[in-house]
Amino acid sequence: MEIPPAERPQLFLKKLHQCSVLFDFNDANSELKGKQIKTQALHELLEYITTQRGVITDNVYPEVVKMFATNLFRSIPPPVNPTGDAYDPEEDEPVLELAWPHLKIVYEFFLRFVESPDFNTNLAKRYIDQNFVLNLLELFDSEDPRERDFLKTTLHRIYGKFLNLRAPIRRSINNVFFHFIYETERHNGIAELLEILGSIINGFALPLKEEHKTFLLRVLIPLHKVKSLSMYHPQLAYCVVQFLEKDASLAEEVVRGLLKYWPKVNSPKEVMFLSEMEEVLDVIDPAEFQKIQVPLFQQLARCINSQHFQVAERALMYWNNEYIVNLMSDNLGVILPIVFPALYTNSRQHWNRTIHAMVYNALKLFMEINPDVFDETMRQYKQRKLDERQYLVERYDHWLQLRAKAEQNAHGKLPDGFENDVPTPPPPPVNEADIVDITVDLEAVTIDAEVPLSELDESGIERVPMADPGMDRPFPEVGSMEHSPGGTNLHSRRKSALPGADAFRRWVHRVADGMPGLPLHGAVDPTVLRDLQAHRSLDDTGFPAGVPQDGS
Repeated sequence: MEIPPAERPQLFLKKLHQCSVLFDFNDANSELKGKQIKTQALHELLEYITTQRGVITDNVYPEVVKMFATNLFRSIPPPVNPTGDAYDPEEDEPVLELAWPHLKIVYEFFLRFVESPDFNTNLAKRYIDQNFVLNLLELFDSEDPRERDFLKTTLHRIYGKFLNLRAPIRRSINNVFFHFIYETERHNGIAELLEILGSIINGFALPLKEEHKTFLLRVLIPLHKVKSLSMYHPQLAYCVVQFLEKDASLAEEVVRGLLKYWPKVNSPKEVMFLSEMEEVLDVIDPAEFQKIQVPLFQQLARCINSQHFQVAERALMYWNNEYIVNLMSDNLGVILPIVFPALYTNSRQHWNRTIHAMVYNALKLFMEINPDVFDETMRQYKQRKLDERQYLVERYDHWLQLRAKAEQNAHGKLPDGFENDVPTPPPPPVNEADIVDITVDLEAVTIDAEVPLSELDESGIERVPMADPGMDRPFPEVGSMEHSPGGTNLHSRRKSALPGADAFRRWVHRVADGMPGLPLHGAVDPTVLRDLQAHRSLDDTGFPAGVPQDGS
């Protein structure tokens, strides 16, 4: 029945009072009639406030806020599902709110109320105050993702409308984070709160206030240490990068903070850190990069040495990023000595063949950037290995001399148990030929570029399918772009410029000159090796299958 316009405001208030009645949804069969009547009344309120104008009068504000608070502000029950990284979205079903049929319409009604053209912020701020915001924030711990999504939108609208509540909202969110980091490590709404903050940070004015910088360093960075990082890491990384795009001078403190909380034994978490660090480097200024390059690449070297292939693979993907490669090329004299031992070791000892291919491509790129620095680094690496061996030999010899002196002083009889304390003998003598000139392998590796990587390696271990093939992975052109932190999204790629036939010919000449013990990491045709050993010319038999004759 159509209601006369003069009676609608009073009926609107009555409907609001009617919708403040609560029902028990734990018993699905109880009070069905009342639940149905309330659902219908909520729909009528939603339609009325959406289609009519001039309906939000002064006496409506307290009634709407009261109805919203009565229905929604409640104690969150204890969690049912595992918390933190023990939660598996595929195995553990989310716990849904039983009263959601009513709560959903209440959320929609309140959002339409706040977004209405008739909404007056000056009148509403008497009822939507700090206490209201605190009660709203407590609901973010709900296990129902549908409710958290509505809460996220609702709090964001309040932040945009009520200028007087912006600082209190930020402080209250900070307190939720502090409680989460240092006390409970359990909260369901961290991802949603970070999404709100990502939008807020994007609107910060420049220069940044000290309050905002403190929030980055004392809240966002410590959030990385929590065990359940995987539940909110994409949103957290976005907030951090937003800060760096606002103020590039924060990069040093951010990188050092990430290195401080770098995981030691959690490989999946380490992969997340590597992904975020690449995003940070995408927006870093070259001058800031120089401040953190040493500790950063020391950590990258440890990641390359990881026996977890995904960690090593993710670290080696940095060599596919054009901007990062240009930063490396400008500071090669500092970076190469740090990462070369890890690259060299894993080119021979890592169990995963894909890692071998990616390591070779990284080393090849370094050799192309600056051959002189590469050769000097390799010479220093050889000398360091020889020095280490010499130190162990001298240490062992000194111990033998000390033992002989002790036997002499004790008239040939040592104390009981002394003879069992024999130190480990030094490794066998180092032959410099064992520390192979890596450039030979790098030049020869392109000979079998057509051989698929999916075959078994020498140990019979099959390459993991989800790992990156890597052998023909394109690499960025060094020096092809200006160094500006603005190039953050698009990274151009190019084919790897590894020489083909020219490299093969150089390899042939070195072998023919009698260099011993040079393993070729690349399956060269056995007939070619036999021809080389017999000092036969390649022109007599032709190139092996799969090697282009035009040098491409």
